[in-house]
Amino acid sequence: MGKVILFQGDSITDCGRSREGYAGQLLGQGYAYHIAGRLGNEQAEAGHQFINRGISGNRVSDLYARWNEDAIALRPDVLSILIGVNDTWRIMDKLPSGATDRFERAYRVLLEETKEVLPETGLVLCEPFVLRTGVTAQEWSGWRERVERQSEIVKQLAEEYQAVFVPFQQAFDQAAEKAEPDYWLFDGVHPTAAGHYLMASEWLKAVQSSPLAIH
Repeated sequence: MGKVILFQGDSITDCGRSREGYAGQLLGQGYAYHIAGRLGNEQAEAGHQFINRGISGNRVSDLYARWNEDAIALRPDVLSILIGVNDTWRIMDKLPSGATDRFERAYRVLLEETKEVLPETGLVLCEPFVLRTGVTAQEWSGWRERVERQSEIVKQLAEEYQAVFVPFQQAFDQAAEKAEPDYWLFDGVHPTAAGHYLMASEWLKAVQSSPLAIH
């Protein structure tokens, strides 16, 4: 029997996914699509199900607000979460929704509830990332400092909750030595086609070399 692999997050995960239609449309055009394509091709006989429930603009508190219907009720075998850049964005833009930094508190509550209700579900926590171009360029030091702080939080949560940690920021930093930042993240936040393929490669490398490896 195949596994249910659920991708959760914001616009980077959403990536134009359809809310209705056939399975391929529902995955969008980003890293989740590439991961599903690779594993679905290599393990066609397994019958894995790949689900994308990312929603553009979401912060971690938004994830929690819809967690019952968009995560718990789906009972995934593997749950991948990429969230954080919108939490930073609201703070950097000094918007009312960014008046307090709820990232760690809300993330921890979300994981606690998931572990309590779905103790057998494997967790994959993905590192938030930015590069210096587009919207991040003007206040780069502030952006980078906040995202690095989020990265440390996600890394620590991954250790606490026995989750796989996917080091996206490191991968993008290394990639930016080969091509300009906007080649990978067109506005400093959102990946290009090459950026999404890089993410899929890093995700597969981290997950498939872990106890959560999908077979």
